[in-house]
Parts: sequence; structure tokens; C-alpha cells
Amino acid sequence: MQTQDLMISSILTHAARHHGSGEVVSRTEENTTHRYTWRDVESHSRRLARVLQKLGVAAGDRVGTLAWNGYRHLEVYYAAPGMGAICHTINPRLHADDISYIINHAQDKVLFVDISFAALASALAPHVSGSVKTVVMLTDAAHMPPMTLAPGIALACYDQLMDEADDNYAWPSFDENTASALCYTSGTTGRPKGVLYSHRSTWLHAYATALPDVLCIKATSRVLPVVPMFHVNAWGMPYAAALTGASLVLPGRHLDGASMAGLLNSERVSFTAGVPTVWMGLLQYLRSSGDRLETVQRIMTGGSAAPPLLIEAFRDEYGVAVEHGWGMTEISPVGTYNAPKPAQVGLTTDQAAAHMLKQGRILPGIDMKIVDGDGNELPWDGTAFGDLKVKGPWIANAYHGDEPDSALDEAGWFATGDVATIDPDGFIQITDRSKDVIKSGGEWISSITLENIAVSHPDVAEAAVIAAAHPKWDERPLLLVVPAPGKTIDPASVLALYQDKVAKWWLPDEILVVADLPHTATGKLLKTDLRTRFKDYYVRDAKA
Repeated sequence: MQTQDLMISSILTHAARHHGSGEVVSRTEENTTHRYTWRDVESHSRRLARVLQKLGVAAGDRVGTLAWNGYRHLEVYYAAPGMGAICHTINPRLHADDISYIINHAQDKVLFVDISFAALASALAPHVSGSVKTVVMLTDAAHMPPMTLAPGIALACYDQLMDEADDNYAWPSFDENTASALCYTSGTTGRPKGVLYSHRSTWLHAYATALPDVLCIKATSRVLPVVPMFHVNAWGMPYAAALTGASLVLPGRHLDGASMAGLLNSERVSFTAGVPTVWMGLLQYLRSSGDRLETVQRIMTGGSAAPPLLIEAFRDEYGVAVEHGWGMTEISPVGTYNAPKPAQVGLTTDQAAAHMLKQGRILPGIDMKIVDGDGNELPWDGTAFGDLKVKGPWIANAYHGDEPDSALDEAGWFATGDVATIDPDGFIQITDRSKDVIKSGGEWISSITLENIAVSHPDVAEAAVIAAAHPKWDERPLLLVVPAPGKTIDPASVLALYQDKVAKWWLPDEILVVADLPHTATGKLLKTDLRTRFKDYYVRDAKA
């Protein structure tokens, strides 16, 4: 058989050659609607490769982005890896200190920035000047924001650079195992960790996610990734859409219910994907306005568990299927999808609703298992729960900068940190997480970071942060503090400690002063006890 390396550029050249008239639609930062085709995306991406060369970017260099879902961002997605560099998408919702750390750890040479993040880029500049040489604002000359950057960092306008470049560029071919994209996960303790994807892993992930029993993306589909392109490559949808020739709708930064309903309807979207918080906002808007979804058939939800109310309301009131997926940054990110097998076809409405709460079954190409505390594999009976492990060609084997295979066990399995059951048909259901991190609106919050700040208060002897269920955000941090001997804790003064140390959305919603905290025999905090006692704290408060 012929040997041909799997290049990300060949996904795009396929789209341009065989689906050249397929639409790519964007809501822009300039508050316009931009339309062009896959043929245009490919041509523009070759032009951008010329721009990157002019900016001194070479094979292996990291190209950072601080941007929403838009056509210019999409061009960076393809141009950087296409020329052998690495597209590094950065989550702007993180605290500025973490963003600076990520940029410096990745050694980004160029930053492409949306104009809504101009102030953030200016604030970051003095802290990243050791690596970043150029900041390119993703806009035209008329909308360039006034900015002051640190000495040694040049400022440029994307559209001006593109106007000065030509598209006389031939995509090179190289080893398919070459790095293509970099994404840092905050779903860990301590500093964010980088996951480095390859051309091969990205190709295989795109193939698998486009399958009928997964996202079911095809040339006639019109897909809208609500999940940001800075969040695990928008779950791979920019690649899967080009692979199949589907029309791609990029919503920009306005993700409120009214904006989403208008865009979904005006662009005749058939499939969309994002975290439950977005869909709750859309549902509230539809109910209050009386609007309907005219063309949407399916919604993929992931990042955190979808409330049963969400699934039932979209199904019963709007005829839209809400389908669970599961994954993580280290899994590229989609690992499972809840598509029925023959055994689920005859389920009653109630049985089907209960089944849809599961996170789904494994994608072909990767495998999974659950194990007990001793590493023994547990049965797939839907009752036994254990630590979920995965392996496959789009699963990370180490974090960026670490030794190869350092994230795997001796048999080559990656521990996800999730606790799950697997039923006889192979559907997993996440029941807990072994890590002490909190997932709020699909984004991770480190409990350890919050605890370390709390105990720096002179009146606090001990602190614990747990994930408490929340009616809107799925989970929110709840901080419990123990007073130092002879001290009285003012919760407001504890909260003030977090100023300029973490992102605002990390702040605990409540601070409870307690007499003591439970511990294990070895002196560790017994968080299982705390979660049992306080997991419904915000839910009870909401009902009250």
C-alpha cells in the first residue's frame, strides 16, 4: 500500500478541492457577518503561512492565539501546523498569571489576539517579552485598538499583513507524528499542563468524531461549535467539518440565548455543540421569548453533566435531541458519545431519558476500562464503579516538557481522574472525580489553589474547598474555614485575599466558618465526608 503521512494541511486541501463551495460563516469582532468558502480558507491559510515566515516563524515554533471562534482564528488553525509550526490556543478566561506562565512555558513566538482581548494582551506583554516577538491583532486597520506593548514586542494588524502577502505557498509534507497543536489543561492540581497533539492524532480524532454514531457530520451538515476554539480545539469540530465538507458557522463571542437563537436560525444550523451552561441560557431565552429552533436537530453537550431537565425540555418542547459526549484535553478531547445501539432502540421514553444521562460509549480506535484501587479491572455491569482509564492513538502519553510515557501506567493506560461505571452495552457514566478539582460551567477550578490562598489569612487555621452542586453552573466552589485559636474570621476579608490572584469566576460563592474539618488517619482532609455533607448546599439555598 502507498505510504502517505497524514497532514492537517491535506484536510484543508481536500475541503478546498472537493467541497470548495462549502460555507464558512463568522460573526466577527467588528460586529459583521463574514462569509467565504472552504476554497477561500485554504487560499488564505497559504497566504498566512507566508505571513508567518515573514514574522520569523519556523518549523516547531509555537504560534499562540487569544481569540474567539472566527474565520481569522480558523486560518491560524491550518496555517501554523500546515507549515510545520504549532498552533497554541490559550484560554483567556484563566487568570493573567496563569496565562503568562502558559505563554512562557510554551515559548510562543507570535500571539494572534482578538480585539476584545487587547487590554489583556497589553497587560501580559511585560511578562512574556522573553518569548513573544510579535502581537498580531485579528482585525483590519480601521479597528486596530490603541495599545502599548512591552519593549521588544512588535504590534501588527492581521488584515494588513495578509494584504501584503501572496498565496504562492506549497504545503510541505513531513512525519505525521510531528506536533501540530498545543493546549493547556487547568483540570490538574498546580500549574496548567500542556498537551501536544500531532498531525496523525488530529486526523484520526477527526475521522472518528465525524462518524454517524458520533457527531454525524457530513457535507450537507451545517455545524456551529459553541465550545470555544481556545478550549481543546473546539472539540475537533474545525477539523471534522473540513474533513467532510460541512458548512461551518463560527459564533464569535456573543453566546447569550438571544444571540445564539438568532444565529442558529438565520444560518440554518443542524448540529451544534457546547457546555450545558450555554444550553440552559438558550432554553431560558426560548421559553421567555416564544422563539423556536427552526433547523437544529441535535445538540452535543459535554464538559459537565447535563441536567435531566435540559435533555427533556429540548426534546419535549422543541424536538431537539440533546446528546452527551465525554472527553478531556488529554483525549484530543472526545472519548465517548451517547449514540444508541440496537438494545436502546426499544426503550420507553423514561428509560431512554435515563440512558441519555450517561456519557456514552467509546469511539472506535481507542479503548477504556475501570479499575479498583489495586488496579484490578472491574466488570461492565453498570453497578461497579472504579477509576476510568483509556488508551489509543489520540490519547496523551505525557505532558509537554515531561518524559515520554510519564502520564501512563506500566501497561500504557492513561488515568483520566474520573470515577465511572460501564454498563453491559459499553456505556460509561461518570459518577465522581478522583481529583479535587471543580468543574464550573465546563471550566476547571483548582481547589488546592483556593485553599492555599485561604490559609494565608492570619485568622484561618485550616481550609477546605469542595465542589457543591449548583443549579446553573453544575458545580461551584464552597470554602470551609476553621478559625485560628482565639481568632474570629471575617469571611469578607478572606474573600479579599483572592483579588488579583485568581480569575473572578474562581471565587467561592460562599465561605462557611466551621469549628473543625474531618481528617483521615494519616492527617489528610477527608473531602468525601465534606462532599456528602455539603454537596447540595447551593441547591438547598436555591430552593429556599
